[in-house]
Amino acid sequence: MTVYFIGAGPGAADLITVRGRDLIARCPVCLYAGSIVPRELLDYCPQDARIVDTASLSLDEIEAEYIAAQEAGQDVARLHSGDLSVWSAVAEQMRRLDRLGIDYTLTPGVPSFAAAAAALKRELTIPEVAQSLILTRVSGRASKMPDRENLANFAATGATLAIHLAIHALDKIVAELTPHYGADCPVAIVVKASWPDEKILRGTLSTIAAQVAAEPIERTALIFVGPGLQAEDFRESALYSPDYVRRFRSGKGSAET
Repeated sequence: MTVYFIGAGPGAADLITVRGRDLIARCPVCLYAGSIVPRELLDYCPQDARIVDTASLSLDEIEAEYIAAQEAGQDVARLHSGDLSVWSAVAEQMRRLDRLGIDYTLTPGVPSFAAAAAALKRELTIPEVAQSLILTRVSGRASKMPDRENLANFAATGATLAIHLAIHALDKIVAELTPHYGADCPVAIVVKASWPDEKILRGTLSTIAAQVAAEPIERTALIFVGPGLQAEDFRESALYSPDYVRRFRSGKGSAET
């Protein structure tokens, strides 16, 4: 018996990976986070599968489902939104499975920041403008941030920030980031990236709070901050320059090897 942790992607059912889809289709038990995983993914489950929405369950109750499946010799597809590597609450489940001696695997999914960038039609790394992307959040009820992992420290790098799970703290974010990026720094908020009701707000650190006040956002939003979000007058990458010599292409005027 194996538990297959599967990154279900950011929202759109067809953004599940092929591997994830195939695992869902062969597991007789499926646990999914119903508050943020689209129900359309359950169409891939076997017709007689046991399907459990874990949105209202405690970790102990989820563990009990794993134990019951183990006793029945049934594999479990465990669906989490986005990708498993960040803010998935998978670590504590794996720790319990280790204690129980239950095998598990992880299948990555499309992360929310990638779906949000696609919605914005933006590359997040712009030559000589922004070459680093910081994925972060703010302290919340589920867990607090480590002391050194704060917005001011991240902002000091000038990198593009992708701030998750933080729309409730937008005023605090604006106040902490403005001294570092400036009031005119571009901001983009993507709500429910890839879902049918996806929404995008674009503004600056000086305008975005008023924009959100006019169009309130309750949850499932990702906040991008950084000069690369609107950069247009930037140098082209040397990667495709005719003078750029690399293994698979010689530079202009050089002998082909």
